[in-house]
Amino acid sequence: MEPPSNLAPHSTLNNLFNLTTTYRQDSDIMVPYGQISEKTGGSTTFKIPYKSKLVCWIVSRWNSNYKRSQYYENLKQHISIETYGRSFNRPVRNEDYSDLISSCKFYLSFENSIHKDYITEKLYNPLKLGTVPVVLGPTRKNYEELIPGNAFIHVDDFSSPKELAEHLKLLDQNESLYRQYFTWREHFVASSAYFGPEQACWACDHIRRNKNYRVVKDLNSWFWG
Repeated sequence: MEPPSNLAPHSTLNNLFNLTTTYRQDSDIMVPYGQISEKTGGSTTFKIPYKSKLVCWIVSRWNSNYKRSQYYENLKQHISIETYGRSFNRPVRNEDYSDLISSCKFYLSFENSIHKDYITEKLYNPLKLGTVPVVLGPTRKNYEELIPGNAFIHVDDFSSPKELAEHLKLLDQNESLYRQYFTWREHFVASSAYFGPEQACWACDHIRRNKNYRVVKDLNSWFWG
């Protein structure tokens, strides 16, 4: 579930595995960090949670060389950001996490590494909890392969952190514009993955439906190449 830059290649992995199961779409068994699925039954009306904060960010692994850290340092010059996590000496308890995220109008869903398809719970949790994610990661096109384009804000859509900040301030002052980021909730819901059990279930289902044999000969080139 980690991207190539967070893992070291191992030559012993070659000619060993029959199938791949990762977050990547080109895996034999793709297990994303979350998903958008069609709403079934019940009311089509989604109530946006009460918002007491504008922009929030939880970080427990700080690295000044990360693109997300550098972008944050620029963005905070133009808009107030409520920061939490061990990196800011404000740890968040598990029982407080959902209430915190849902109380924010926007959440900085900034990935620690930029790789195709590496879109983590940092995106799916805010979506599930009724908060608009501001994403920094792969391209907007890549995000839109997995979630509706009007469900999030991408930093690449703006020429600078200052321009992004001005857009967030505009949405804060215009309720109708802000609500447009929730229109997808009329037909869809967001959910997070349960790692371990989810991979096992999806792998068992794949094997049941696919009886053909294959082997992944060069895993290093495929994943780290």
